[in-house]
Amino acid sequence: MPISGIDLSTIDHTVRPQDDLYQHVNGAWLKATEIPDDRPLEGTFTALRDGAEIAVREIIEEAAGKGEAASGIERKVGELYNSFMDEATVEAKGMEPIRGRLAEVFATGSVSGLVALAGRLFRSDVSGLFYIYPAPDAGNPDRILLYTGQGGLGLPDESYYREEKFAPMVSSYTDHVRTMLTLAGIEDAPAAATRVVALETSLASHHWDNVTLRDPQKTYNLKSAEEAAALFPLLGTWFDAAGVDADKRQEIVVSTPDFFSGAAGLLESEPLSVWQEWLALRVINAAAPYLSSEFVEANFAFYGTTISGTPRNKDRWKRGVAVVEAGLGQAVGQIYVAKHFPETHKARMQTLVANLIEAYRQSITALEWMGEETKVEALRKLEAFRAKIGFPDEWIDYSAVEIDPNDLLGNVERAHNADVDRHLDEVGKPVDRNKWLMTPQTVNAYYHPMLNEIVFPAAILQPPFFTADADDAVNYGGIGAVIGHEIGHGFDDQGSQFDGGGALRNWWSVEDRKAF
Repeated sequence: MPISGIDLSTIDHTVRPQDDLYQHVNGAWLKATEIPDDRPLEGTFTALRDGAEIAVREIIEEAAGKGEAASGIERKVGELYNSFMDEATVEAKGMEPIRGRLAEVFATGSVSGLVALAGRLFRSDVSGLFYIYPAPDAGNPDRILLYTGQGGLGLPDESYYREEKFAPMVSSYTDHVRTMLTLAGIEDAPAAATRVVALETSLASHHWDNVTLRDPQKTYNLKSAEEAAALFPLLGTWFDAAGVDADKRQEIVVSTPDFFSGAAGLLESEPLSVWQEWLALRVINAAAPYLSSEFVEANFAFYGTTISGTPRNKDRWKRGVAVVEAGLGQAVGQIYVAKHFPETHKARMQTLVANLIEAYRQSITALEWMGEETKVEALRKLEAFRAKIGFPDEWIDYSAVEIDPNDLLGNVERAHNADVDRHLDEVGKPVDRNKWLMTPQTVNAYYHPMLNEIVFPAAILQPPFFTADADDAVNYGGIGAVIGHEIGHGFDDQGSQFDGGGALRNWWSVEDRKAF
């Protein structure tokens, strides 16, 4: 007998569906459910993530329990986890893992030296003035280019520094900066905190807002190396220090050019000593989750509680699992898939995806407000959609990652360093259409506009979203909604600006775009 997709235990029978359908369907669940104090929300996604997290924990702890008897990638997984779970060693080290690095920051004798150091620190996952990442060229999506954009802030975005309603948050952030600098032994921490936040406020004034950042036409600014250097003269210095070879940066996409020229001006106008304090904070905050408890607690008190509203940090094992996921995620994913994802799930999903695409085709075809030329382009794009389901065909090779069971922060940094090398290796090459941006054990899905693909990792293909032996109606009501959502991203305010080949190209008539 097919499995029902209706969970009767959640229904509130005191409310009629015709009066309030949402309350009728979910009322009992809403009354009985409390948000755990280690997260800001609770729902179907978080419940499913809990299950995936437990499954991954079992995989990781099995590897960790083997100790030196384990070999290859399994040993690396176990030793990385153990390096985080060895609380006694982490506590005994205190801030020692960053002491030398902080000394290096304050020993820089010039702005160019500081920018070079920031470039080297990028490889260790210390965020600086800007970020870089590889992606298909929006103007020619068959090749991979480097993209770079604004950074340098400790608050979520520029509006926090600009809008009066966030003034209390800026005050709390200043307190946080003072606390972190004090813990690290930075001289005159209260005054330094004020200077750092003032510098970040100046940086934020050159940031683009979130609305502008959603417009791919505005953020696609292809520049030659010379044009990029005109915006930020020390860009070459940063690239050299970060290990970005000259042939990898002949052309780059500068997403937010105003920021680069603004930051260059601030590097000239603001004292080097203030920039040193700013970079010191970046070092401290990046390392804080992997240092002794006073750093962990202070970091979480602001970013976890003040910013996100979460009362309590996650249990240590959960944070340890997250460290392994970040550093060796696909190694764990390969085992996860073998244990938890039957191949038959993929075939069932392929049918569901095909049927949802057909439903979109019928819907687009029937649109009365859309002209024929635009409709042809929309249907062509829909036809070109590519679905990835479950797991990648090829797995990341982690052989270059060195793991030391007694060096937690070093392990995190070496894993990130290897990740940077893998990303830089992609630049200048044809697009790898087998690459995944999520691990199989991730409970989520995504649409990639420049690849025109929808991706569904194995972990989301579980009840209540997906049940292999359930009636089709159950799965259309669950994972079908997710599939439709991701297809919809191909035609939303961002995705609709890319064609079926992934190129940033206007395929809409003026009238149809206005009607849309």
